Amino acid sequence: MFVDQVAINVRGGDGGNGCLAFRREKYVPRGGPSGGDGGRGGHVVVRAVDGLTNLAHMSFQRHWKADRGGHGLGSDCHGRGAEDLYIDVPIGTIVRDRDKDIVLRDLKKAGETIVVARGGRGGYGNKHFKSATNRAPRQHEEGLPGEESWITLELKVIADVGLIGLPNAGKSTLLSRISRAHPEIADYPFTTKYPNLGTVHAGDRTFIVADIPGLIEGAHEGHGLGHEFLRHVERTRVLVHLVDSMPADGSDPVANYRTIRSELEKYSAALAARPEVLVVTKMDVTGSEEARDRIARELCREVIPISAVTGKGLPALIQRISQLLDELPKEGETEAPSAFAALRGNAIAAQVAREQ
Repeated sequence: MFVDQVAINVRGGDGGNGCLAFRREKYVPRGGPSGGDGGRGGHVVVRAVDGLTNLAHMSFQRHWKADRGGHGLGSDCHGRGAEDLYIDVPIGTIVRDRDKDIVLRDLKKAGETIVVARGGRGGYGNKHFKSATNRAPRQHEEGLPGEESWITLELKVIADVGLIGLPNAGKSTLLSRISRAHPEIADYPFTTKYPNLGTVHAGDRTFIVADIPGLIEGAHEGHGLGHEFLRHVERTRVLVHLVDSMPADGSDPVANYRTIRSELEKYSAALAARPEVLVVTKMDVTGSEEARDRIARELCREVIPISAVTGKGLPALIQRISQLLDELPKEGETEAPSAFAALRGNAIAAQVAREQ
């Protein structure tokens, strides 16, 4: 089961109560107040860790509460502070306040944390209230309650490259050939039900590729499966758009390409502006050469023909992706939008020059 969004209730631990006590021992005249303070309640902390791929482990536990602090005791003994409660989530998880609908933190690196519910302060014992005019105080405090709130955890897969396209365009097959990932592959639509990640080694470079479940027309409005995972493409730096050269349903490859581009633009203009590599798949099928030439001509785009079955064109595709990743800014750096347009314009200009 793949879960990429969950809402949970978090509550910090209550603080321990302060103690009301007086020191009464032989040979200790006027012992005075000796009630210790209560301990602090535990915080609830969300922590990003390696090794987790989704939020399925949190599907069956919606309430998370930290332990309360220990109560103060006599003889000046303070209560024990409670341990913090850590909630481990995958890298790439966005923590939101559900009620205020604001982002609390985006956990992009292993070890990053955020306190989502603070523990209550421990109450003061009567020793705390001792003064020159109040030699035998009987005041003491109860511990304060811990904070409580509802938060939403939303996972956005962190990958360098996102594979997009209609169902059965060959995304899962391509991922299995260029990496060690083992996604489910079958000849029916929507075989892929959740994003799959694979690591590609290209010489001294390594990059992560995400296979995004197939999009269909109307995905931005909630149609099909792909709309649930469009958020996972948002973090990618390069889009690899796969177009089936010979669709089994007899549809037009050019129209299929434009359908996906329209969905991306309607979902996010920034996402649609990402550098894109156009790949024509299934080049081992009869008639695919003519289809490839038509796609390149009508779209005025540079295309990379591949066959994931025979391996044709895969080295050229990996090389092109590596080149784009080298030209793009690293994570955290910024670059003007015109640079993205320039990359795309260069590809179009090169294609037109070849045709002339």
